Amino acid sequence: MTIAIIDYGMGNLTSVRNAFAHLGADVVVSHDPGVLRAAKGVVLPGVGAFGEGMAHLQELGLAQLLKDEIAGQHRPLLGICLGMQLLLDDSAEHGQHKGLGIVPGKVRRLAPPPHDPPYRVPHVGWNHVEASKTEGLFKGLPENEAFYFVHSFVCQPERPDDAAGWSEHGERFVCALEHGSVWAAQFHPEKSHKAGLALLTNWLEFVASC
Repeated sequence: MTIAIIDYGMGNLTSVRNAFAHLGADVVVSHDPGVLRAAKGVVLPGVGAFGEGMAHLQELGLAQLLKDEIAGQHRPLLGICLGMQLLLDDSAEHGQHKGLGIVPGKVRRLAPPPHDPPYRVPHVGWNHVEASKTEGLFKGLPENEAFYFVHSFVCQPERPDDAAGWSEHGERFVCALEHGSVWAAQFHPEKSHKAGLALLTNWLEFVASC
């Protein structure tokens, strides 16, 4: 069972690859459409700006492939951090940018209360996650488990049922999605130690079942 991690020039992929390799997965890092088509599951990671990320996916011919041939054919797709945000319709980060349009919704800036120094943006560090779905990404994990975050923008899915996990940093926000075969996390499971590895294990089990 091969897992393909998309290399589209947005962030260091080593930690994501190492996490899956640690779990015994057969991992390949590539932006070759043929490799992605052949994989059992596909991971869209990412660190950086939304507009730049979409531009890279489009230049590589991967945006339409992800929407039509991966998500559109109900194949397992996991978005991580920027990869989660790119799944939505559009983002207000540094202007307006169209996303992949796989999960209905928008990306907006995290808006903690004004004049409240403990809540700074970007949101960096460990924070607790409240799972609203407990049979997918968070299966078997304790309530309010902590994961590692680095972000300034958050996803606002159009359909409440797509929200799988919530966190709070000045405001309550969606930090995980489950939309059919498309799952995603705003936090970094590959940097979240045992909890993150347990979450990735849940995704691998889902991939194997498809």
